[in-house]
Amino acid sequence: MAKDSNIHRIILITLDSLGIGELPDAKEYNDEGSNTLGNIIKALGGIALPNLEEMGLGLIQGAAGLQKTMHPIASYGRMAEASKGKDTAAGHWEIAGIIIDKPFPIYPNGFPKEIMDRFRQETGLDYLGNKAASGTEIIKELGDEHIKTGKPIVYTSADSVFQISAHEDVIPVDRLYEICEIARKIADSYRIGRVIARPFIGGSSSFKRTERRKDFSMAPTDETVLDRLNSSGLSVVGIGKIGDIYGHRGLTREIHTRDNMDGVDKTIAAMQKIHTGLIFTNLVDFDMLYGHRNDAMGYANALQEFDKRLPEIMGRLTDSDMLMITADHGCDPTTPSTDHSREYVPLLVYGKRLRAAVNLGTRKTFADIGQTIAEVFHIDRMRNGKSFLKEVFF
Repeated sequence: MAKDSNIHRIILITLDSLGIGELPDAKEYNDEGSNTLGNIIKALGGIALPNLEEMGLGLIQGAAGLQKTMHPIASYGRMAEASKGKDTAAGHWEIAGIIIDKPFPIYPNGFPKEIMDRFRQETGLDYLGNKAASGTEIIKELGDEHIKTGKPIVYTSADSVFQISAHEDVIPVDRLYEICEIARKIADSYRIGRVIARPFIGGSSSFKRTERRKDFSMAPTDETVLDRLNSSGLSVVGIGKIGDIYGHRGLTREIHTRDNMDGVDKTIAAMQKIHTGLIFTNLVDFDMLYGHRNDAMGYANALQEFDKRLPEIMGRLTDSDMLMITADHGCDPTTPSTDHSREYVPLLVYGKRLRAAVNLGTRKTFADIGQTIAEVFHIDRMRNGKSFLKEVFF
């Protein structure tokens, strides 16, 4: 625990893909004009997020269209991504202190023959697909053939992902996970960010992906703040896909979730049991269900659902807690692209013993969060990032 700040516990919540405006290099990523939050508000003619607004979300540059409270209860700012790319892993790794200088590779035309030959040889399976596609669309296209042949469906997206989809009655989920473990070893040779198991159920014309998705991520390339907290004997609880993102490293406990509201429930449950250390939650529905599917209304509704639950989280904070809310990249549902977008992300910092209404400005890197966590818990400084603890602590 922090000796001088009296902060014993940090609750860090990532609203997956809640970008708030294009970064200066957005043109290099074909993301000019992207602003996930601002464009959703503009497209819908407004959105009410009273609790996030009370914290100061509307005061952050780029969060246009929200109420600008005169007396925010939290400190607020925005962060730029210093890493190359706009991938989930890159964003989360940077939050934990790692800045990558080379983006994870993407395969818009499908994976090269050498990768797929290894997949065939090492799994003993042929495959269908091998192209960039929407996960829901490719199972519509190839689901019947998959059931007929037993071949898994392999596909990618605009992210660095090797996705394997299979009907649960054709390839049982445990077997699909085994196949993904093999694919993960292959993917490591090519720096592919994630291998994802995508099980589905149902019959022809009514296929539906299930909640038993599982990510197999490349292990972080350096020590993260999670590793250091764990090594220091502190609790590090990952909720949602946090464990998957960090290669199941640095965590004392992993808690998987069904959806955003289950993630909130499990965050609150963890707060009731874990009184020191870090509780780190990822709420993925914003990205997975709405950003990638260009569903601005669904995204807005999900934000309002979270906003309504925020008082429950804040009501369980003790005097020795710090709450941080941020994101890992953008995924603007109002643009033609269904890919992540290269954007600033919000930063809200709240605690009963912390200053309110401090404008934290534009941070140069997401790694400022990891550096702040390190300072709070008096562990060795991270290689990257600048702590904002002194700015928010009395």
